[in-house]
Amino acid sequence: TGKELVARALHQKSGRREHPFIAVNCAALTESLFESELFGHEKGAFTGAISLKRGRFELAQGGTLFLDEVSELAQSVQAKLLRFLECGELQRVGDNEVTRVDVRVIAATHRDLEQHVVDGTFRLDLYHRLAVFPLEVPSLRERLDDLPALASHLLARLGADAPRKSLSHCALQALEQHPWPGNVRELAHVLERGVILAADAPEIAAEHIRCR
Repeated sequence: TGKELVARALHQKSGRREHPFIAVNCAALTESLFESELFGHEKGAFTGAISLKRGRFELAQGGTLFLDEVSELAQSVQAKLLRFLECGELQRVGDNEVTRVDVRVIAATHRDLEQHVVDGTFRLDLYHRLAVFPLEVPSLRERLDDLPALASHLLARLGADAPRKSLSHCALQALEQHPWPGNVRELAHVLERGVILAADAPEIAAEHIRCR
């Protein structure tokens, strides 16, 4: 749905735009890596820690930290995230000193966090701390009126290094009839496939639209 694009837009329109925007995919963070990646570590804090490492929170100082797929965080590390959000202070792994960081946190997920709270897999207190100002980004199937403009933008990008192609009326109709479970990313792949199948033709026809 473009969650990171929305987060970047919020950052660029804010007073923090001169400072870093750091994106973190929570689904890719194992429980053992969470503290080191987000809070950093001191040299010698554990085997393999050959130098000091500043965590993502420190790297985003003054700017924005985007936590994508926050619902994937293990419960054991949710409490550590909550503590940082409450006080804005962190300790690198292996460090006794506390570092204060000024960071705006934007969290995103494609899951129903309220249901995760009910199921007991997401902390209620962390949910309320993150949901101070919720924004719902609608899926592509909920905003099909945007599809022609999105398709035109994506085709312009695909035509940056080659002759730009347009969509036939029937091709656009085929796109509008698809449910788009993969959202805008899926649309981009379908259009790229259409550009390839259209070969030297200036227009992508309905038969070049292959949706799975």
